[in-house]
Amino acid sequence: MGHGGSKDSPSDEKVSRRTRFRQKLHLHRHRRRGNGSSSSSGSLHKLINAENFAGIALLTLVRAEMKFKDKWLACVSLGEQTFRTEVSDHTDKPVWNSEKKLLLERNGPHLARISVFETNRLSKSNIIGYCEIDLLEFLAKDSDSDYEVFDLLDPSSSDTIVGNITLSCFVEDPIETERSFARRILAIVDYDDDGKLTFSEFCDLISAFGNQVAANKKEELFKAADKNGDGVVSMDELADLLVLQQEKEFLINCCPVCGEIFKVVDMFNTMIHLTLCFDEGTGNLVMTGGFLTEKQASYGWMFKLSEWGHLSSYDVGLNSGSSASHILVFDRRTKRLVEELIDGKIVLSMRAIYQSKLGLGLMDIGTKELLKSISEKQGKKMNSVESSKDIPNFVNFFKGQINMAEVKYPLEHFKTFNEFFIRELKPGARPIAFPERDDVAVCAADSRLMAFKSADDSIRFWIKGRKFSIQGLLGPDICSEAFVNGSLVIFRLAPQDYHRFHFPVSGTIEKFVNISGCLYTVNPIAVNSKYCNVFTENKRAVAIISTKYFGKVAFVAIGATMVGSITFLKEEGDYVKKGDEFGYFSFGGSTVICIFEKDAMEIDEDLLENSARSLETLVSVGMRLGVSAKKITQD
Repeated sequence: MGHGGSKDSPSDEKVSRRTRFRQKLHLHRHRRRGNGSSSSSGSLHKLINAENFAGIALLTLVRAEMKFKDKWLACVSLGEQTFRTEVSDHTDKPVWNSEKKLLLERNGPHLARISVFETNRLSKSNIIGYCEIDLLEFLAKDSDSDYEVFDLLDPSSSDTIVGNITLSCFVEDPIETERSFARRILAIVDYDDDGKLTFSEFCDLISAFGNQVAANKKEELFKAADKNGDGVVSMDELADLLVLQQEKEFLINCCPVCGEIFKVVDMFNTMIHLTLCFDEGTGNLVMTGGFLTEKQASYGWMFKLSEWGHLSSYDVGLNSGSSASHILVFDRRTKRLVEELIDGKIVLSMRAIYQSKLGLGLMDIGTKELLKSISEKQGKKMNSVESSKDIPNFVNFFKGQINMAEVKYPLEHFKTFNEFFIRELKPGARPIAFPERDDVAVCAADSRLMAFKSADDSIRFWIKGRKFSIQGLLGPDICSEAFVNGSLVIFRLAPQDYHRFHFPVSGTIEKFVNISGCLYTVNPIAVNSKYCNVFTENKRAVAIISTKYFGKVAFVAIGATMVGSITFLKEEGDYVKKGDEFGYFSFGGSTVICIFEKDAMEIDEDLLENSARSLETLVSVGMRLGVSAKKITQD
C-alpha cells in the first residue's frame, strides 16, 4: 500500500515515479478544491489547498558515518513538525533505518533539516552535524540510485564537514494518493486481507468513521455500496460510495487510525490525513513524532520528567510571558520552528522580576538604578582584554546559532568580548532583497520580528504592558497623527545575533532624538508583562527618515539590560540606501522598532500571520519586509 513496495520495486519504476512527480509538480493542477478538514495533531496543522498539494514523501534515514564513537540519534524537522529516530548502538557508523511520511506543498515548507546528535540520556543531547535538503528539488531530479549521501556540517561553521548521512526518499504523487485512498480505508477492517468487506467488516468501518447518522443506516449504506449484489463491498465499490456520499453527507467525521475529530470535513483533506496516519512503508522503524523542534526531540529523560511534572512546556506563540519556559520562533528561511537558546536561571530571574507586582515594586524603589550601574560595569568589563577569554565559551553555548563561516574575521582577531559582539560579516553574507527597488522595504536586523498593521494590533497580540502607545514610544518631539495610526515592526535581537542594524528603506535622515530611560530586558517575558512598559520606558534613540515611497519612517533603537550604548554610523542630513549599515548595539540583547505612517506600508502577509499567533519570525538583514502602499506621482 502507498509506499509499501518502494524498495522492492525495480529501479526503473522508481525512476518512473520521480519522472511522474517532476511532471506533476510543474504541470498537474487538481480541478477540485478542498474546503477543509480539521488539523491533525501529528499530521496536518492547517487546511490543505488541492492545487497546492505536491505529494506525500516517504523519507528514510538509513545510516551515518561520524568521526568518533558514541550513541547517536537523528532528527528531521519540516515546517512545524519534528521527528526523531531511536538511539543507535555505541559506534561511529550508526544505523537507524527509520522512516516518516511527510506532506509536501508547492508553497509550503519543503526544506527539511536533518540533525545528528550524540546522546545524553540524563539531560540533553549535543548536536554534532546537520544538513538541509530541499525535498521538492531532491525528488524532482533524476536518479538511478536508491540512496543518496549528504555531508553533515558543523553547526558552528558551515565550512566544516563532520560526517555524512545516507537517506532515501520516494514520493507518492497526487494522483497515486487519490487512487490508494479507498485501499487504505478498506485495509482498516479487512481482517482476512481479501480486498473486500463483508457486512460485519463494513459495519465496523462505519462505526470507526464516527458519524452517528451513518452508523444508524449501515444496512442502507451497505446495499448502496454493493452494486453487483454479491454480498461484499470491493475496493472500487467503496471508492464509489465515498465519492457519492461526499456529494450528500460525508461519512468520515473522525480518523479511524488516530481518532482525530474532523471539525470541517472534505474528501481531499481527509484523504491526506489518512495517508499520513498510515505509516505503512518498507517495514522499517517509524520515527517518533509530536515534537515542535529538534532541541525538544533530542532531550533526555530528565527533561521528559520535568514535562510530566509541568515544570517545562513547549507551545507555539507567547501569549503570556509568565508561562513561557521555552521561546519558539518561526525561521522564515527554512519555514520551520526553532528554539531560542537562553540560560534557564536567567528565565527564572526574569519571571521573578517582570511577572509579579513584587518584582516590579522592587524596580520602582531602586532596582532601575541598580540595572543601570550593572550595565555600565558590565560594559567596561566587556571592553577589557581579559574578556576575550569568554568568546569561545559564548560561541560554544550558542552552537548552531552563530555561524563563524560568515563572520568577517576569525575568533583570534577579536581582542575584547565587545569587539566580537559587534562583529562584522563578510561582504554578501546578507543579500538585500530587490536592491534597485526603493518601494520594497527590507528587514533592519538579524532578529525575531513581530509586525502589526497598527499599535492596537500589537497590544492585542503581543505587547501587554501598561498603556503602551506610539506617542509614548516616540515622544512628543517626534510623534505625529500619521505615526499613531501607522504600522509597527519590532526587531528583537538576542545575544547570539549579529548586532549591527541596517536601514529598512532608502531616504534622508531628518533628525535624531535621544530619550533617556531604564534598561529593562527586551525578552518576551518582560514585553508580555502587564506591570511595565519595556519599549516606552527603556533608553532609546529615534531617527526620522524621509523617503519617496513610504513617507516618513521612524527608526527606534532601544537599549536593554547590559547594553551600554547605541552607536550610530550616520548623521542628520545623510542620504542612505536600504541595506546600508546604520549602527550597532554593544553587549546584550536589544531591539529596533520601525514605525511607518498610516497607509504607507503593506507588510508581507506571512509576517502578519505569524504575529497574529504571537509567534516571532526569525529574519535576517535584507529580507523583504513589505512594499509601499503609496501612489507615487512621477516627477
